[in-house]
This record gives sequence, structure tokens and C-alpha cells, in this order.
Amino acid sequence: MTRCSPPRSIFFLLAIALSACAGGPAEAPAPAADPTSLRTPPAGPLIGLRGDYGSHVWRGIPYAQPPVGALRWRAPKALPAWQATREALSFGSSCVQFASSIGDDSVDPGTPVGREDCLFLNVFAPARERGALPQHPDARMPVMFWIHGGGNTIGTSSFYDGGNLATTHGVVVVTMNYRLGPFGWFRHPALADGASPEEQSGNFGLLDLVHALGWVRDNIAAFGGNPDNVTIFGESAGGRNVVQLLVTPLARGLFHRAIVQSGGTWSDSIAEAQNYASDPEPGHVNSSREVALRLLAREQDDPARARARVAVLSDREIAQRLRDFSAHDVLGAYEGSHIGMIDMPQVIRDGVVLPEEDLALRFAEPDGVAPVPILLGTNRDENKLFLLLDPKNARRFLGVPVLRDRERFMLTAEYLSRSWKATGADEPAMALSGTGRRDVFVYRWDWDEEASILWADMGELLGAAHGIEIPFVFGHWDLGSLGRRLFDEENRPGREALSAVMMSYWTEFARSGAPGYGRNGELPLWSAWDLSPEGEKFIVLDTEQGGGMRMARDAVTNEALLAELTADPRLADTELRCAVLARLLDWSQSLDESHYAAGGCNGLPKLASGE
Repeated sequence: MTRCSPPRSIFFLLAIALSACAGGPAEAPAPAADPTSLRTPPAGPLIGLRGDYGSHVWRGIPYAQPPVGALRWRAPKALPAWQATREALSFGSSCVQFASSIGDDSVDPGTPVGREDCLFLNVFAPARERGALPQHPDARMPVMFWIHGGGNTIGTSSFYDGGNLATTHGVVVVTMNYRLGPFGWFRHPALADGASPEEQSGNFGLLDLVHALGWVRDNIAAFGGNPDNVTIFGESAGGRNVVQLLVTPLARGLFHRAIVQSGGTWSDSIAEAQNYASDPEPGHVNSSREVALRLLAREQDDPARARARVAVLSDREIAQRLRDFSAHDVLGAYEGSHIGMIDMPQVIRDGVVLPEEDLALRFAEPDGVAPVPILLGTNRDENKLFLLLDPKNARRFLGVPVLRDRERFMLTAEYLSRSWKATGADEPAMALSGTGRRDVFVYRWDWDEEASILWADMGELLGAAHGIEIPFVFGHWDLGSLGRRLFDEENRPGREALSAVMMSYWTEFARSGAPGYGRNGELPLWSAWDLSPEGEKFIVLDTEQGGGMRMARDAVTNEALLAELTADPRLADTELRCAVLARLLDWSQSLDESHYAAGGCNGLPKLASGE
């Protein structure tokens, strides 16, 4: 079953959907160092600059040795401290990926871009003289550690500006890069020689996240941050990575709260990650063995001859040859989608770094995840974004989308988005609360007041779609010409008010472990998930025009959703019902072909990834 990996941010995706947008922004002037930003963490002295929101910013700080050469497909290694003052004025390189309008767009789409030497992080903090930084641990600021999305195959930290969040609410924001695609998730038996059990897992991107959190623990006090109050938060694949950090024993004690925005528990087994696709226990078409075969065999070899040619090589020879390929050659063994992402195994359940069982099961175990307060949520219309990009659902006229079948589009979006709510928020919250936890908080984000573009009502076509909540969390609207198309003067008062609410809730959660009444104690109470049948479950986040902030009870599970779908009078037509059900099963990892038959449908079609 193929799954479309959620992307990093809607704003670059929409550059495809709304191709009439203007060109990129003018080149910015070279940044200048701010002498008051001089800091001396154990990693080495750093000087940064003054950011757009008045914060101090330190960009492009290396947190590990470059994972190149012999360090490719190894755990990140500590970087020796530097002695001379390092200027932290420019973002570090993006990690290796296919260029696209939703990742690194510095070259033509589809072209390999980025470098393996990409393990950099950025720090945003309220601007203060070094002598004015809090010295007592209790006076230090909460730290918010952001993990970008992009299907774990594209994206970069440089897109996100944490300055407004830092200055408005007195927190330290960290954004970072981690290895992507085959450099971040690649489990091949030949790489096990001399590797630690953690390295044998193939979860190198996750190991990068753990290492970066270790860097924060050791260095963040120099920026005024409290290493004993760290909140990890991420969206889409970044949210899935937060789930990994909650589950892996390697990250215990490195963070103290967790926020999962539009995440989930999707993962892959060892067999899927490394077996050949034709093995009795088949691997993924882009498993490590399949990819190694493409790289090591000759172009004219048929499959049998190719496997025979590789079989005579020792593990040491295979590992050395794989490391000898350039990063762009390795990436070239995959085919990126039209938005740059790769369909490949990732989040590998190896039994050491991550458990072998379904990650969703861990949420029902008393010690299955880290014992920290958890905040989860999804957007009401998550999947409208992906459906709108599918040419089967919408055509383009003058760069503006026109739906082919409005009824099918809306019904499919409704069920897929509610399934994401079940997988990414409600079912984990139910499981956690069932273990006696009372520190689980859930939201649904409903904002749908986008500006119209010509005849297209983007509030209807996109609504509260995937990724649109990110600028509300960061309070950062400078998204170029595309942002100006979605965010106009008419929706400014409502969206800025909602952004202020979300920033307040998010930072209060980071401070105390509960969003409560917000940072200033003036918002409606956001209470924890109540497991009782009539108890309030989650908060709806919306403007006053959309009903405002309010607690709600209508939780959803995938099983209940399936039953509702099969009985929905709007889906009485068998063809329409089966089409919606096929999309739902393609998306959800918790449903299978038996559910398709139970819905009165036969012959489950195999959908292409991204459909």
C-alpha cells in the first residue's frame, strides 16, 4: 500500500497549484553581526545578528561533524569545540534532496541539490546584552525545538523564523536540519560491519535529532534557555519525528514537553526497509537492497544477472562502493515526485532505536512513550491540499484550480482529513488517557478565511488545509507573493488574533506543560483530554467569525469512521463510495483490504503514490 508523505508547508506546494504567482523576492543585503549577540557556549564562541522581529539570531551553527565519507550512514559524531569566535550570520546548507518548490528551490526542480555537510541549527532568542542573561536556572527561558516536515525527504530549517515567537513570549527557539531521504533512513546489512546497534537501525535522521537535542542540553544556557525545560514540536513529517522521539529510549531526558502538529505513527518494518521486492517477505520497491542493486549493477544487466553480480561482493566491498558514490549519484537511484519527495522506507522499526511493533501500540502502554506532557492536533481539512494538486481532481485555468467533480472532492477530503485526525490526534490521545495520563491536550484547527483568487474561493478549496497553521504558530507572515494571495487585508484582523492565541497557548504549554488559559491567563481554558463518554476532548482553534475557541467532544476513530462511511447516504452510489473508500485505505495504515470488501467494494485498486 502506498502512502503520500505529508509535505513541509502548504505555501511552497501552492506555488505549483497557483502557478500565476509572481517571482521570488529581491536579494537581501548581506547580514551584519551584532556585537551584543556575542555568546560563549561550550561549543565555542558565537556572534549572531539582529533578526526581523528584534530578536537575536545565530544561524548555521554546526552541531555535529559533517557526515561525509566514512561517516556517511553513521551516527552523528561530536564536533570539537572551536576557539576563535564564529560568525553565525548565514544559514547552513540544506541537506541533500531533489530541488522543488517545497524544499530547496535554488536550482531547477528535480535536480539533486544540497550537501551532506548539512547538520546545522539556528537559535532565536530575545535580544539582550550578555550581562543581562538570566544566571539562575529557574529564571532561564523555555526552549522550543522545531523539527521541519517534508516527508523526511525534502525541506530545510531556513524557511522558519522563530524571532516573533521568541520576542513576544520570552522563549528560545531552535530550528535545525537533519539528514533526509536515503542519507537519513537507509538500512542495509552491508553497513552493519563495525556499526553500533543504533547505527545498524538505519534511522540516521532520528539519530541526528537526538544528537541535536544533546547539543541543546549542553549549550542552550549560554543563550538564556533552560536545558531542563525543552519542548520538541514539529509539523507533518516533523510531527512524525516528534512521535519517534517520544518512543525511542535514546531521547529520554532530553526534552520535557512534546507538540505533534499533523503528525502520525506511520513507520516501516525491517523487511520493508531492506529486503528485495521479490523476496518471500517483500521489501519496498525503494528498499536499501533494491537501491544498492541499481547503483552497483551494470545498466544493461537484467534483474537476475544484476543480483548475481552483487551477490559475489563482500559486505565490506558493498559498503565501500556505496560510500564511494557521490551524494547526488545516490539520490539519482530514486525518482522524486513532482514535488520532490521520495516514496521510500523511513522510520524503521528496528528493535533498538525504535520498537519492532507498530508505534501506535506504544501509546497504550504505561511506559510506552516518554512521560512528558503531550499536545497533538490536526487541521480540519488536511487533505484538501493533496487532492487539489491531483490533476484527476482539478484542472488549471490561468493558473487557478477548477474542480472536476466538486461532490467527490469534498467527500474525499472530509473522510481523509477525519482519518488523519483519528490517526494523528484522537486515537493516540485515547490510548494515552487510557493509561491514566491527564497531561494530554488535543486541538483541531479550523481557520478557512483565505482570500479568493479570481473565481476560486480558496476558503472552500483549501480551507483549514495541511500546513497553513504553521505561520499562525510562528506569527510570521512574510511568505512572498504567494502569502499575499492567501493573506490579505480583509482576513488580517482575524488571522492575527488567532495567531496571537496560538502563540500564547503554545508557549504556555512550553512553560508549564499545560496550555491552560494561555501565556497571560486571559484565554478560554484548554483542558486535558477527558476519557469519559461525555467529557470534553479537544479545543477548536478558530477566529470569532468561525466560532472562536471552544472545547468539543466529537472524537473520531478509524473504525468508527469506516462504519460511518459505509452508511453515509451521500455515498449511496457504489462507484463514489468505493472511490472514497479506496483513497481512505490508501492513506490509512490502520485499515486494509478487508475493510474495502466490508464496504461493499471489490478489487481494491492500487493507487499511485501521491494520489
